[in-house]
Amino acid sequence: MIHSIILGAVQGLCEFLPVSSSGHLALFQIFMGFSDNLVAFDILLHFATLLAVIIFFWRDIWQILADWFGGWFAAKRRSGWAYGWAIIIASFITAVIGLGLKSTVEKASESLILVGAGEIFTALVLLLVPIFSRSRRNSSLIKIAIAVGFAQGIAVLPGVSRSGMSIAMGLFMGLGISEAFRFSFLISIPAILGATLLECLKFIKGGENIFLPEGWIVGAIVAFILGMASLRFMKGLVDAGKWAYFGVYCLIVGCVAVAFGMGVI
Repeated sequence: MIHSIILGAVQGLCEFLPVSSSGHLALFQIFMGFSDNLVAFDILLHFATLLAVIIFFWRDIWQILADWFGGWFAAKRRSGWAYGWAIIIASFITAVIGLGLKSTVEKASESLILVGAGEIFTALVLLLVPIFSRSRRNSSLIKIAIAVGFAQGIAVLPGVSRSGMSIAMGLFMGLGISEAFRFSFLISIPAILGATLLECLKFIKGGENIFLPEGWIVGAIVAFILGMASLRFMKGLVDAGKWAYFGVYCLIVGCVAVAFGMGVI
């Protein structure tokens, strides 16, 4: 049960902070010697944190859905119409890139060096965010959706932070910090949901036995609770302009992982 709680805590704490939850899950499984096939459990943990996002942004989600569906029949379309299309475009680009990198991701997740390299890349992006935000580009919503969707797609690589990449790209394309945060997590919903459905279909078609470790329910609950807490914490950091400092943390984690992978320490 302790393994399930640990992985649930890692997922919940790291999913929304710009440190890469997939990278931390991979590192914990490698360092702690978790030899079991935990793919199904990983999916469950991601679904638990997805639920946290939906609850946190339920008002935004409801408004966008109402505006988007209503836009098919209304003479004058509201803001949610364009925003809904932006989410669809960003999600499509993410899906194309994510599916193309699927085999690479599976292999990279088993390598300390590659996961560490992803963390170092995330660190560089986060540390350069202040520079990005000084030169607003005032891009159109479609261009922003394309760019942020691409950034989120690249973040399927272990060690590369989804929230860090997407928020940074939003800032680079001219979004304000609060709007970059909002857009980043709204486009995470179809991305996480789509990845979850694909993995479920893989289990069904492959006839594989779904393995869930002891205490998986507790692990999922821990992931949800800590996910809600870290999401609120991240929102506070973003509003205060201090979230990019996680770049230092990612740099340390990445260097240590690479050093272990190379046998230096």
